[in-house]
Amino acid sequence: MSTTHRGLRLVGARLIDGTGAAPVDDAVLLIDEQGIVSYAGPAAGAPEAPAAKVIDIGGRTLMPGFVDAHVHLSFQSTNDRFHDLTNDPAYVVFETGRRLRETLHAGVTTARDLAGLTAGFREAVAAGLIEGPRLHLALRIVSHTGGHADFHLPGGTAHSWLPAGDEIADTADELRVATRRLLRDGADVIKVCTSGGMSSPHDRPTDEDVSAEEIRVIRSEVDRRGGRPIAAHAQGTAGVLAALHGGVDSVEHAYGIDDEGIDLACENGTFLVPTLSTIFAPLEREKMRPYHYDKKVRWVEYTKTNISRAIERGARFALGTDSGVIPHGRNLAELSHLVSLGMRPMDAILAGTRNGAELLGLGDRLGTLRAGMVADAVVCDGDPLTDVSVLAAPENVVLVIQDGIVRKDIARLADTATRVA
Repeated sequence: MSTTHRGLRLVGARLIDGTGAAPVDDAVLLIDEQGIVSYAGPAAGAPEAPAAKVIDIGGRTLMPGFVDAHVHLSFQSTNDRFHDLTNDPAYVVFETGRRLRETLHAGVTTARDLAGLTAGFREAVAAGLIEGPRLHLALRIVSHTGGHADFHLPGGTAHSWLPAGDEIADTADELRVATRRLLRDGADVIKVCTSGGMSSPHDRPTDEDVSAEEIRVIRSEVDRRGGRPIAAHAQGTAGVLAALHGGVDSVEHAYGIDDEGIDLACENGTFLVPTLSTIFAPLEREKMRPYHYDKKVRWVEYTKTNISRAIERGARFALGTDSGVIPHGRNLAELSHLVSLGMRPMDAILAGTRNGAELLGLGDRLGTLRAGMVADAVVCDGDPLTDVSVLAAPENVVLVIQDGIVRKDIARLADTATRVA
C-alpha cells in the first residue's frame, strides 16, 4: 500500500528518535510537504500544521526507518545456483522486486546491497518505478583467485551466485583496475574480501584473502574519485585484522575478531556488521553443501563469544543481516540476536538507525527523527525497549513511511487520517 500525499502529523506516539535519548510519550511527528521532518517531540511543544493530515498511531512506538547495511537482494537462499540461468530474466527481475518490497515492509527504508544488484535497481527505486529501500550498491565483490568471490566449478567453468559477476584481482595493478571498473559502473561502496568464507568452495574463513597493503591500493583509487566507503568481508581473525589495518570503514561478519581487533575497531571507529542472522539460522545439513555445513558447525559458538566480547567492550555496530543467505523480509530479527549477546535494546535500535546511516554517509539526512531530516519512520506494535523481538515479525511493523510517503499501513491508520481544518 502506498499513498502519495505528503504533509503528515503523527500523534499519540511513543517516540524513539534514534539519537539515544529517552523515549518521549505522547509525542508528535510533523512531516512537511517535501517529506522532511519539521518537528519531533512532545505534543505540548508541537507547532500548528493546518494543512497536515493527522494520523493517530494510538500509543504505538515510532522510530526512524531502519538501515540494513548488508543484504543481497538479487538472490534467495532457497534457490539453487543456476536459478537465474534457468528462468526468464523478466521473471527474475520481478522476483527481485518482490524482495525489495518485502524488505521495505519489514521496516528497512534504506539498504546496502553488498553485491548482486545492478545500478538499474537503485535508479528504479529512486525514480519511483518500484517500491523498496533506497539502495547503496557494491555491484560486485573484489577477491583473489581462489578467494571468497571465486566460484569456479570443479570442471573449471566460471560461475557466480551473483548476476552481476565478480571482480577477481591478484596484483596491485589488477586491484586498481577492478576498483576503477566498479567506480565507473556506479558503485556506492567497494566490497573486498580479506578472508575466506563459509559458503565459498575453495577457501576457509581462517584464510587471508586481500591484504592490508592491497586495501590501501583500493583506498588510494577511491580517494582519487571523491571517496567511497570500503566494506570488508572478513570472517577469520587474520582477515579481520587485515581489514582493520588496511583502514576499511566496516568489517562484515567479524566472526573471529579478537582483543587486538576490538582494540583497532574502537580506536579507528570502524563499524562491525556481524550479520548474526546467519549464525542463529537453523543448520540444515540436507540443504547445505557439505563444506558449508562443516564450516558453519565449527564457527557458530566461537562467533557468539567473540561478538559478545566486542559488544561488552563498546565497539561500534551497524545492523546487517546478509539477507539472501538467509530469508528476506525478517531483517529486524537481527536486533534480537544483538541483544541476546549482551547489547541493550536501545543500542540495538541505534545500530539499525543512526549508526547504519552514518556508515552509509547519510547521517546528516537519515537515521534520526529530528527537524530537517528526511522523514523515514516506522511504527510498531509492542514496546521494543522491553522486548526487541517484536520488531522481528513484519506484521508488528504496522506503518512504514519513506520520504514522507506512507508505504505500508496494515493497521489502516492513514486511511482514517483527518485533515485539520
